[in-house]
Amino acid sequence: MAGDQLNVLNALDVAKTQWYHFTAIIIAGMGFFTDAYDLFCISLVTKLLGRIYYHVDGSVKPGTLPPNVSAAVNGVAFCGTLAGQLFFGWLGDKLGRKKVYGMTLMVMVLCSIASGLSFGSTPKTVMTTLCFFRFWLGFGIGGDYPLSATIMSEYANKKTRGAFIAAVFAMQGFGILTGGIFAIIVSAAFEAKFPSPAYQVDALASTVPQADYVWRIILMVGALPAAMTYYSRSKMPETARYTALVAKDAKLAASNMSKVLQVEIEAEQQKSEDKSNSFGLFSKEFMKRHGLHLLGTTSTWFLLDIAFYSQNLFQKDIFSAIGWIPPAQTMNAIQEVFKIARAQTLIALCSTVPGYWFTVAFIDVIGRFAIQMMGFFFMTVFMFALAIPYDHWTHKENRIGFVAMYSLTFFFANFGPNATTFVVPAEIFPARFRSTCHGISAASGKLGAMVGAFGFLYLAQSPDKNKTEHGYPPGIGVKNSLIVLGVVNLLGMAFTLLVPESKGKSLEEMSGENEQNDEVSSTSNNNSNNTVPTA
Repeated sequence: MAGDQLNVLNALDVAKTQWYHFTAIIIAGMGFFTDAYDLFCISLVTKLLGRIYYHVDGSVKPGTLPPNVSAAVNGVAFCGTLAGQLFFGWLGDKLGRKKVYGMTLMVMVLCSIASGLSFGSTPKTVMTTLCFFRFWLGFGIGGDYPLSATIMSEYANKKTRGAFIAAVFAMQGFGILTGGIFAIIVSAAFEAKFPSPAYQVDALASTVPQADYVWRIILMVGALPAAMTYYSRSKMPETARYTALVAKDAKLAASNMSKVLQVEIEAEQQKSEDKSNSFGLFSKEFMKRHGLHLLGTTSTWFLLDIAFYSQNLFQKDIFSAIGWIPPAQTMNAIQEVFKIARAQTLIALCSTVPGYWFTVAFIDVIGRFAIQMMGFFFMTVFMFALAIPYDHWTHKENRIGFVAMYSLTFFFANFGPNATTFVVPAEIFPARFRSTCHGISAASGKLGAMVGAFGFLYLAQSPDKNKTEHGYPPGIGVKNSLIVLGVVNLLGMAFTLLVPESKGKSLEEMSGENEQNDEVSSTSNNNSNNTVPTA
């Protein structure tokens, strides 16, 4: 189907992997590094926020965030991300990828710093300002999803496109890892400088006044990687596919890509667009061609994020339940941050990061569909393996086995649907809707993340009302929550059947943008192969 493809697009499709591909991965990937750092670092400091701002005199246990505050602090960035994905996704198709790309970074830099400066004279005002800035931080992060995926897919060649988009997404793993390592360093430094007794020894003295700086520093450092990438993003040329297919300037596209690919690309006249190919978003024609694809990408991302975020955000609760993190009252405030960060870093190092890079290595070998189906399958298996004999895993001698199984669910989330749900929407929709449809799919995922994050918070509470955390109603317990998550993953397998395989195909072939020209493709394909230079 590449027969009637513009020379510049064909040149990109067949270009050899070269330096500019890696530059694009780093520029786009640093956004995701920051996204992951900013979204997940909050889970490292929520227990600390509870101790500092919600201490109860005479209580046996340290202060914790009330349920509504905890839900807001953990989840408000997701609300912002969802809004940002829809808004910037739409804007990326309207104004162009490049124009919008710098805006998202600036929002992230400013709001990372502002959330660390959250102010107020009462706990309520501090939490309110923190939530306000984290909403807008999420808004900036949201824009990075559709824009980074679309830019990378439109820059890449068709042979290694999946690996390049997945590599951008895989920078999330390093962001989570860096968040954990930085929290370990900060908490260790503060513990060495300001030692304090455990809560059960001296409740008030266990939280030193300087602990208030710990969470602020951890949140603010998220601004650094985003700020460092801003200049590089501003220098990236607009993608050829947007310039040629949406802005209708094939000459400029050829000129831009000649510089990037460092080859001569013959500028050509814009081909007249077939009227049957100019349908609008959500029109009857769009629904006929891409409706099921959009249902597939939105539903699988929604289901995946329910499972993924409920595990990730509440790791610390699961670690406490199996004894990896000692009871809160046996530690001081800064020691607790250290222990939570250490546990999250170990999981990231052993399962999260390797899973992402397995996807990068194999996505263009075995394809998106196989990886997504396999990931959902193994997540289902391991969830049920954790849930059904759950009582067995809670015994002290079986804890390492529990953590190993738990790590494997993460590994197969990342060597599976967590990566592929990000890659596929950037490949299968027409250029003029690509960023919007990716934004819609990603927003659906964030909706799932909110269901996972908020739902699991309440669901995982003990059915016995005497054993629930302070302020929470009885839930269905961790065991039954894990069974629910297993069923969610099973549904993910079913909806994966709606998602087409895009391995080795050009973006125009996948989106049907040169579908009308099939009759001439066989003859002109030979000509274009002879005339279009490759990198």
